[in-house]
Amino acid sequence: MKVAIVGIGLIGGSTAIDLRAAKFCTEILGVGRSQQSNETALKLGLVDKIVTKEEALQQADLIILTVPVNILIDELKYYLDNMQSHQVITDMGSTKGIIIDAIQNHPNRKQYVASHPMAGTENSGPAAAIPHLFKDKVCIICDKEKSDERAVALIEQLYQTLNMRIKYMDAHQHDMHAAYISHISHISSFVLAATVLEKEKDEEAILEMAGGGFESTVRLAKSSPDMWAPIFQQNKLYLLEVMDTYIEKMYHFRNLINKNKNEELKQFMQSANEIRKILK
Repeated sequence: MKVAIVGIGLIGGSTAIDLRAAKFCTEILGVGRSQQSNETALKLGLVDKIVTKEEALQQADLIILTVPVNILIDELKYYLDNMQSHQVITDMGSTKGIIIDAIQNHPNRKQYVASHPMAGTENSGPAAAIPHLFKDKVCIICDKEKSDERAVALIEQLYQTLNMRIKYMDAHQHDMHAAYISHISHISSFVLAATVLEKEKDEEAILEMAGGGFESTVRLAKSSPDMWAPIFQQNKLYLLEVMDTYIEKMYHFRNLINKNKNEELKQFMQSANEIRKILK
């Protein structure tokens, strides 16, 4: 089996590393978005060769899209328009509803399986690819009943090879949960980093005083704006709702401090401590 990975960055490159180690396929084809990323992917041995979109469609049995979500719909439509009957395609994008809605009536819809491996780092590009990025993480497969059983079985095999735990979800339900669990975390990190940089002009002081808590909280602020801005835009329906709730909680927290309501402040934080039951 030949696999084509379209977009050879952190996610695509890390996928390639683990698939090669597991001997999941006989050949890994890369479809990069720039000459530099293509050369880096080849140099690092992430892919066996770089091919064009047309060559990927001629040669690959499985096509994996790991491109930014703002170009994902156009890429997906292109491959669906030109796919052979035996081929399967999946994407690894962070938003699902808008993607699935865009191709729901496509004649080759059943050859597509919508998936989202919940894994990543704050780094980007092929040089950021690492082994075992996906190990023990969760992958969401959305609307599997709309895909061919053979196609779903292949994508399940893909993520089992990456040592992921597979969950199944409605696409829009996925987007709502992603807004609460993943997307708001990145926004909080971006905003906190921007706040600190605006108020603290002495970079040396930031480095000297930054402890583990600060570093872990703002780590996501190092993530690629080119990747995350389109995600925020595509998922704004659920994300704005989450942000409104977040802002409301922040104002409440501020008022408790401002009015010296120490007992209520402690109770608020104790209620937040309940997250330990979920994140152990």
